[in-house]
Amino acid sequence: METKRKFLLGGAAMGLALGLGAGALQAKDLTIGMVVTLSGPPAALGKQIVDGFKLALDQKGGMLGGEKVNLVIQDDELKPDVARQKAEELVKRDHADFVVGTVFSNMLMAIFKPVVTSKTFLISPNAGPSTFAGKNCNPFFFATSYQNDQNAQVAGMIANQEGFKNAFVMVPNYQAGRDNVAGFKKTYKGKITAEAFTPLGHKDFSPQLARIATSNSDSLFTFMPGGMGVALVKQFTAAGLKDKVKFLSVFTTDETTLPAQKDDALGDLAAGNWAPDAKTPASEAFVAAFEKKYGYIPGGYAMQAYDTAMLIDSAVAKVKGDLSDKKAVQKALEAADFTSLRGGFKFNNNHYPIQNFYLLKVAKNAKDQYHTSIVREVVKDYGDAYHQQCKMKM
Repeated sequence: METKRKFLLGGAAMGLALGLGAGALQAKDLTIGMVVTLSGPPAALGKQIVDGFKLALDQKGGMLGGEKVNLVIQDDELKPDVARQKAEELVKRDHADFVVGTVFSNMLMAIFKPVVTSKTFLISPNAGPSTFAGKNCNPFFFATSYQNDQNAQVAGMIANQEGFKNAFVMVPNYQAGRDNVAGFKKTYKGKITAEAFTPLGHKDFSPQLARIATSNSDSLFTFMPGGMGVALVKQFTAAGLKDKVKFLSVFTTDETTLPAQKDDALGDLAAGNWAPDAKTPASEAFVAAFEKKYGYIPGGYAMQAYDTAMLIDSAVAKVKGDLSDKKAVQKALEAADFTSLRGGFKFNNNHYPIQNFYLLKVAKNAKDQYHTSIVREVVKDYGDAYHQQCKMKM
């Protein structure tokens, strides 16, 4: 490998250096930094990303593209200033060859500039803000997940197909929330009865639920990830709304929240690019291996992180470990020459995915485990609405 060999001192990082603890010092060929949320209620989302990526790394014998990997994991604590600091450490101190992150879009906004201006490739396994999908697209940024609007656009299509005429919309007031509202409104043909924007981390939904109850809405479209989603689903059912208002969401009832939501979420609908019962050989093998290793059902966060690792594996192999030619690495990433767990996958010109989306429904398996289940395909080979504004340059 022609990239210079470096040394990693774990120090303050929540470090993994081929399985060694913080403080370990060893030569390495390839450094991958990861910035995810591992504090507070949203930690379940970050854990899925870490576990999905590590599973791929373990299956590859601690190597990607034939190069030994040092994986350095940083907790952004869901604080933009902390996220930026950790990203700067990864590129300046640890000389990361790739940075993988983040869970939340506001964290991605914080780390974007320090990473890409250092000419380090930044790959998002989850956050997909519209900010970098159009005219501000960047050759050093890739998203293996989706563009935030996409899932909400598909939710709008589902609402139309299900005959929902009057939808109440509720999201947290930050970039991803606003993107989801914009996405839903692009495709939904019914009436929006009201829009409610809550603080990020909001947990008491009684005022919003009272508004829903008197709004003559036949459905609720919401995006409330992590602990917010747990609180909302439980309070929605307790308020007696479950039999009156159809619950349709993105990233609110998923494998990170369902263990706490349980029966309160059964039957709820969602839009997504994958579910753990997807019937492809690669996906079935992944789910079995993930459950065996970690003891819980993987969600989309874990799936997308696994795909991220496999993308890096394919790109490093394609350039034969020589990361000095940034243009060649960009083209290798753009090729996406790997088998995605979700089936069909390719990058659009703006480095966001073109992929299939599905109607999902919350179900319970024979082991009394709660999971999302694919009901039907809603749209095939779906790209985002911003890519035409992207004029990609290296």
